Amino acid sequence: MHLSRREALKAGLLAGVTTLLPFRLDAARASVAPAPVRWIDGQPPITHGGQTFGVAWPRGTVKRDTPLTVLDGAGKPVPSQTWITATWPDGSVKWTAHAIPADLSPDALTVTRGRPVPPAQPVAVAENPATITIRVGNLAWEIAKSGDALIRSATQGGKTVLGPVSLVGSSRTEPLHGADTPFTGRIDTVTVEQRGPVRAVVRIDGHHISGKRAWIPFTVRLYAYAGSAGLRIVHSVVFDGSASKDFVSSLGISAAVPMRGELHDRHIRVATDGQMFAEAVRPLTGLRRDPGKAFRDAQIAGRAVPPLGQMAGAVRATLNRIPAWGDFRLEQPTANGWALTKRTGPDQGWIDAEEGRRAPGLAYVGGPEGGTAIGVRYFWQRHPTALHIDGATSDTARLTAWLWSPEAPAMNLRPYHGTMGMEGYDAQNEGLSVTYEDYEPGWDDASGIARTSELMLWALPATPDHDTLAAMSAFQAQPPQLMAAPGHLHAAGIFADYGLPDRSTPNRTAIENQLSNLVDFYAGEVDRRSWYGFWNHGDVMHTYDSDRHRWRYDIGGFAWDNSELSTDLWLWYQALRTGDAQTWRLAEAMTRHTSEVDVYHTGRFAGLGTRHGVQHWGDSSKQPRVSNATYRRIFYYLTADERVGDLMRALITSDHALIDVEIGRKVPGAKKPQLPPGTVEMTFGTTWCPLAAAWLTEWERTGNTKWRDRIVAGLETIGRLPHGWMTGSAPFELATGRFIDQKRGIGLSHLNAVFGAVEVSSELLRLLDVPSYRAAWLEYCRWYNAPQAEYLAKFGPPFGPRNLREGHSRLTAYAAFQEKDTALATRAAGEFLSGDAGLGTWPRDPRHMVDGVVEWPGVSTNASAQWGLAAIQCLALIPEALDRVPIVAPDAPGRRRRGDSGRD
Repeated sequence: MHLSRREALKAGLLAGVTTLLPFRLDAARASVAPAPVRWIDGQPPITHGGQTFGVAWPRGTVKRDTPLTVLDGAGKPVPSQTWITATWPDGSVKWTAHAIPADLSPDALTVTRGRPVPPAQPVAVAENPATITIRVGNLAWEIAKSGDALIRSATQGGKTVLGPVSLVGSSRTEPLHGADTPFTGRIDTVTVEQRGPVRAVVRIDGHHISGKRAWIPFTVRLYAYAGSAGLRIVHSVVFDGSASKDFVSSLGISAAVPMRGELHDRHIRVATDGQMFAEAVRPLTGLRRDPGKAFRDAQIAGRAVPPLGQMAGAVRATLNRIPAWGDFRLEQPTANGWALTKRTGPDQGWIDAEEGRRAPGLAYVGGPEGGTAIGVRYFWQRHPTALHIDGATSDTARLTAWLWSPEAPAMNLRPYHGTMGMEGYDAQNEGLSVTYEDYEPGWDDASGIARTSELMLWALPATPDHDTLAAMSAFQAQPPQLMAAPGHLHAAGIFADYGLPDRSTPNRTAIENQLSNLVDFYAGEVDRRSWYGFWNHGDVMHTYDSDRHRWRYDIGGFAWDNSELSTDLWLWYQALRTGDAQTWRLAEAMTRHTSEVDVYHTGRFAGLGTRHGVQHWGDSSKQPRVSNATYRRIFYYLTADERVGDLMRALITSDHALIDVEIGRKVPGAKKPQLPPGTVEMTFGTTWCPLAAAWLTEWERTGNTKWRDRIVAGLETIGRLPHGWMTGSAPFELATGRFIDQKRGIGLSHLNAVFGAVEVSSELLRLLDVPSYRAAWLEYCRWYNAPQAEYLAKFGPPFGPRNLREGHSRLTAYAAFQEKDTALATRAAGEFLSGDAGLGTWPRDPRHMVDGVVEWPGVSTNASAQWGLAAIQCLALIPEALDRVPIVAPDAPGRRRRGDSGRD
């Protein structure tokens, strides 16, 4: 279906709309508008491996059976594949996902009503009892259903260019010395999740096998796109060993590559941050005797050399005297240095070939009749990595992408300190008091954490030229991404309250500028502070140490952030409203980290995450507020990423972990409320809201009303408590999802609303009609930040301490908007611009150099995340009120000192 002139104009307007009104139910009843889609980098890439992106639709506008197609900028249909990823409560489509082939990069796209067109060479999937075969044109991938090889082979035009591909690794019982015990991946189950025509997805689950031991479970997804000679690989592992005796010393993916032809027609290519490393196994350039220009040119270009009869006789007669190089190593032990070496054979010495700073992570081995390339995303960011080529002089070379290099010291996931006399609760609380670390022996356990890596594997008919390899290297290192236009997403009424960027007044401009500057500051800090490494990449630090001019990486609970105070959520809402590539990629890397490394996937803590600390798994506070589905939903719906979908689904029963895991503070002798049988104590904001987000996502994805009913049970029973949301927590009945009324008094906590509760409650109130919860939530929003005199007049004493006044301004703003209360809106604006217990709003960019480093005055990630979310929501809810309150720099003379920015 082609766009009419009116539809095209409407789509263009939606792409750039700047209204800041939050979503209303009446907006969802508008007729469906075509969805503009753009590249987040602002221009189409040279090449990519296939694209998948999500599009949101207003409630009631797209029925489940409505066909959708993708058009290019000229209104011409492009090959596409569409599926539904979420529905509204009325059954209409809320989110769809769309895939387009790898061999087209249009400037712009539009998703609209119409029949999708298939690609000229569709992806096709065939199965038999032993294998699954994916065909893309002349290329066929044979995937095993059992055994040690995930991929048995790949053929181009019937010729095998890739042999078995396996998961490999090793471990040792002592981190620095001792023999390595190898292990390999073994398949348990294989599932075809999509069958084309634009993309096919195969999921492989299994364990790594070492002797009789099966451990380190893995999930590998293989993605084949029309128009691509590559497979995208999403590789996830869970460490389920003992941190004290299982030291993983290598982890990788290894491919066998058939080698044909003479040694001088075998090519090695390794992408670097300089020139392409392009050599032959037996070089014909640089010799004392010249074989002839045609031979030199062919070898450099990766083509077969002319017949040897045309070679200069002096060289032809002595070819076997030229050393042939069989093994190559590119090692990236740190984020800031790599070295490439080579040798002629296993018993020979290594020769230094080249070195540089940050390798993009791609290597190729093969010849004019075919070969294989492999690329690793985040190659230097997730050091220690490596690319190895072995046996290039033999009939079969081995190409291995090491996610943890065997040349590096083994992983050491042991706790970073001993008990230090903190066996008892009194001593543990003393430790918490001085270092902010919640410590309990045995709870600083890494067993159960996970890591997902992304790779590309190509089966190629011949050695690609340098430009093609460079383009392949660039897109696998930083994959291009399509995103529905922010204006369209906003108009669809998804997620919580936010608006699009607005610089129409001086105050709004200052706030928008700080939103951009703050993201840029953190993106810069990642690199300036080298927040890199296999287990660290994607996270940021929690609190800054202005005395040392560095983040408190070694001080208890002040080190790695682990999603504290919703950092992930702030970044995703900013990405939603701007479509900015830097924000997107910072948020994406964080999602890959925090949903995997900071969360337990097996064992006694499964379903829970770990509070911030020196090690991502080190703090003994295990919380649903960290495993929080709220932080993953936006990425999932924008990309349809199956791995993140799995992780959110795993959380729907995580409330049962609370039966055996005490997630509260250790206060010896404290009187705890008696809990009825079958219940657990549950806070509304830090525990129930994260769980409700998982149930909401499952309900949207599947339509299963079991999860809706569980949410409603919680909403209704919170709403019926005498003090509603202000009660803070109550016994939660696991079987029914209901809270039990014990006639408790008010129990306010500064943390209850800052782990996604604001956003989840806003969504739920628009999706479900539960008046009692709405009243309870609005009461909480109005009174948390209320002046002391007003609060006491309403509720009487006590008036306990408050914190995060700046961040909680968005609660006040929500109540002001819902109740159309201008005076309350003015109060909210004053709270936000006060900077109390927060970051503060600067009328200018406050970044400056101190001791040779860039600093943001008073920065902490708690404050940054809460300021960012408050800024976004206040701009959406109370923009006029923000204009009425002057912005005063936090360092202005006479400005009241800001308080603690969110210690818990």
